[in-house]
Amino acid sequence: MANPDQAPLWRRLLIKGGKHFLRWNGRFQARHSRIPTTPVIDNHYFDWVPRLEGAWREIRAELDHLLEHPEELPAFHQISPDQKRISKGDNWKTFGFYVYGKRVDHNCALCPRTAAVLDTLPGMRSAMFSILKPHYHIAPHKGPTRAVIRAHLGLKVPADWRNVWIRVDDQILHWHEGKVILFDDSYEHEVRNDTDELRAVLFIDIDRPMDRIGTLFNRALLRVIQMSPYVRQPLRNLAQWHREHRL
Repeated sequence: MANPDQAPLWRRLLIKGGKHFLRWNGRFQARHSRIPTTPVIDNHYFDWVPRLEGAWREIRAELDHLLEHPEELPAFHQISPDQKRISKGDNWKTFGFYVYGKRVDHNCALCPRTAAVLDTLPGMRSAMFSILKPHYHIAPHKGPTRAVIRAHLGLKVPADWRNVWIRVDDQILHWHEGKVILFDDSYEHEVRNDTDELRAVLFIDIDRPMDRIGTLFNRALLRVIQMSPYVRQPLRNLAQWHREHRL
């Protein structure tokens, strides 16, 4: 007799096949990457980092304006249901500008300076404000692909900065206001805010520099992701959120 709590066979086979593909995909991308495939990436590989850091105060001002009404900001899982395991309650709020290359026009219009800076970043795929409440832990997890590099620009960092951190593989990183950190989110990572203050960053996914074969492959892969529920559902949820809230 089938177990009612068990996923259908087709779904289990799809998940198993997807895991095999992602393992192969990671090895393929490592072979064709033009930058190290280490957990943490040095900023010097991306010449836009100083430009982004130079704009942080203007970006922070737009974030501060949004935070005047935090109740109008959605929790991450309210926009992206795939994040339910790691986003609980209203502890991790987001404000999205791009979702895998799809521009969120309403949000970009509310934060024009942030949007303008994002538009100067070559290969930028996704971007959002990521706002973590005090005393919240984002459980260990991994991103699905090495096709992108994750960037965080520190915007609001608690004074007790040593007690708010991200672990990427076996490395612990701390945020500082106005500074960028870069990492490969396909490695296991987790976040902890053990302070009494909010932590907020501008969260960006940007194309990994690849050789010609890798670039063509990643473009095709990202187009497939764009057409998937992984992207379409958050875009629908963002549109609905805008209809129902003042922002």
